Amino acid sequence: MSAVLAQPRWQRRAEARPQELLEAALRVFVEKGYAATRLEEVARRAGVAKATLYLYYENKLELFKAVVRHALVAGFDEVAQAQAVAAPDSRAQLTFLLQTLVERVACSPLSGIPKLVMAEAGNFPEVARFYHDEVIQRGRALVVGVLERGIAAGEFRSVDIDYAWRIVIAPVMLAIIWKHSFQAFETEAMDFRQHLETHLDLLFNGLLADSNKKE
Repeated sequence: MSAVLAQPRWQRRAEARPQELLEAALRVFVEKGYAATRLEEVARRAGVAKATLYLYYENKLELFKAVVRHALVAGFDEVAQAQAVAAPDSRAQLTFLLQTLVERVACSPLSGIPKLVMAEAGNFPEVARFYHDEVIQRGRALVVGVLERGIAAGEFRSVDIDYAWRIVIAPVMLAIIWKHSFQAFETEAMDFRQHLETHLDLLFNGLLADSNKKE
């Protein structure tokens, strides 16, 4: 008989712990905001001692960075890879990108992260700088890339891309702000998918009726 004892079936896998910490941290950050989040609370939610949390993350800022990289940055990189395969032309690619942002961020608990950053950027510029460099810049690159390809292919007319990319994603940011501020006071919640469909209609077709459009 082997002298090596079998591992208990209930024993936690070592590699599972960081993900559990990140999931607990995401919940606490979204619920309480950056300033009010305490590492003791994150550890408690994850079912570990505070000392265990420090084995993986040096401080709250590093934990927040890890949450954002796990929950958002990896998603942007995944979308960038899937975008060209999922959509044949620039219009379809832009639609795919915005739909993905609405479904994965605006319609999910992840919407609390950009809301947190916008709310606390003034008091925690290091948080805002990190989010700008790793999340916003990725989103910018995705939108700018589609606009550039669409203009080059003759699908889109020439526009000021440096400003256009912000206007393209602005309705998604409005949906996030609305969700975490004014939605609670409305009798009917915003339908984020209908919000996006309206945005796409205006984005691609404009406001002018056909008879009023310039030749």
